[in-house]
Amino acid sequence: MKLQITIDGKTYAAEVDVIEEEEGEELPGNVTEASIQHALPPGAYTPSYANATHSADEKMYQSPLMGLVIKVNVIAGQEVKAGEALVVLEAMKMETGVYAHHPGRVKTVAVKAGDSVKLHQLLVELE
Repeated sequence: MKLQITIDGKTYAAEVDVIEEEEGEELPGNVTEASIQHALPPGAYTPSYANATHSADEKMYQSPLMGLVIKVNVIAGQEVKAGEALVVLEAMKMETGVYAHHPGRVKTVAVKAGDSVKLHQLLVELE
């Protein structure tokens, strides 16, 4: 397959071989596209890596990426509303919020601003 791309007014030609076609992006565990959209405020952008932000019971919120905690919006014992931002992470100079899926009370906050987090690391647990 031949492709042509123009960058800063210069045109480049390239030949590309498609080795394997992907059916679609595979989500980890029992995460579904519906649960991802439920996790974010209406109209929010859903990056492909933000597909593992909570456990099956929706009480344990995990990091959807490796990055830095830049803001923790909740404390233990605090009541939260559905859609409320619990934690804000940064990776590659882009911010990603982790939002409550349903109302509840914060049981545990496992991170603080400035912490580095790994993929799927526990951030916040609700009761």
